[in-house]
Amino acid sequence: MKKHHAASAVTAVSLLLALAACSSSDADGNTASDSSSATAISHIHGLGLNPSDGRLYVATHEGIYTPDAEGRPKLIGDSTDGFMGFTVTNDGTFYASGHPAQEADGPGNKGLIKSTDAGKTWTTVSLTGQSDFHALDYAHATFYAYDSTNGLLRTSKDGTMRKNGATLQALDIAASPGDPNLVLATTAEGVARSSDGGKTFAQGKEPVLAFLSWSTKDSLYGIDTSGGLLRSSDGGVSWNKVATVPGGQPQALSVIDAGHVLAATQGGVYESKDGGRTFTERLAVESANGR
Repeated sequence: MKKHHAASAVTAVSLLLALAACSSSDADGNTASDSSSATAISHIHGLGLNPSDGRLYVATHEGIYTPDAEGRPKLIGDSTDGFMGFTVTNDGTFYASGHPAQEADGPGNKGLIKSTDAGKTWTTVSLTGQSDFHALDYAHATFYAYDSTNGLLRTSKDGTMRKNGATLQALDIAASPGDPNLVLATTAEGVARSSDGGKTFAQGKEPVLAFLSWSTKDSLYGIDTSGGLLRSSDGGVSWNKVATVPGGQPQALSVIDAGHVLAATQGGVYESKDGGRTFTERLAVESANGR
């Protein structure tokens, strides 16, 4: 049993590290193709529902997309930049980070950027050229962001992102909607926990999860490296597997409420409105370079 447990842990850690490595290395090599083709999307890094129009928005290495009437990816605006961290606030403002497209000018890291027109245009908020935020969360009128360039958590009320927190190697973060000091991070060791707003983190504990999302007190979900969807009702102290998301290895997770879950895998973007018991495909994806 011990040998089996150790082998499983090594496999999970290897997959988690592969996800993280892909997230940071592909930005220099991927460009967008015809937005009417399912192959336009090679990697998904964020999901959100815009409360202003109820539409699904998908942040990818080739721009921001939304499903058309046939469920195919439709490019929003004309930007084919690589969008990494991505979040949609309750007032419909989009925040993101990432890299410019291969043919675009500008610094290699976009810092924190925002859009007030549902992803059509973007403006700089802070840290252009200095930081690439691979994970973004917004709660308690505060930005929580994982700066992959510098390997640390940053927080900010005003978007300047100058307040440095703990140094750690993480793939995703989630702030508690009920406690501004409680922040979780997915690491190669498991879920790491901070009780001081991200200044320090305890060592990660199993399960090893790739992505987290936490929208209300009873809606903390995580997805593991094989697509297993887990839920916690005690703030991440314990976890129960509720489903397996279709499509293989995960790419992003966004929870709208306790029963409403959006998950991206290599096979597409899937939606559940019953807490993971059933899933419906929302966006067909044929990954050009699967994770």
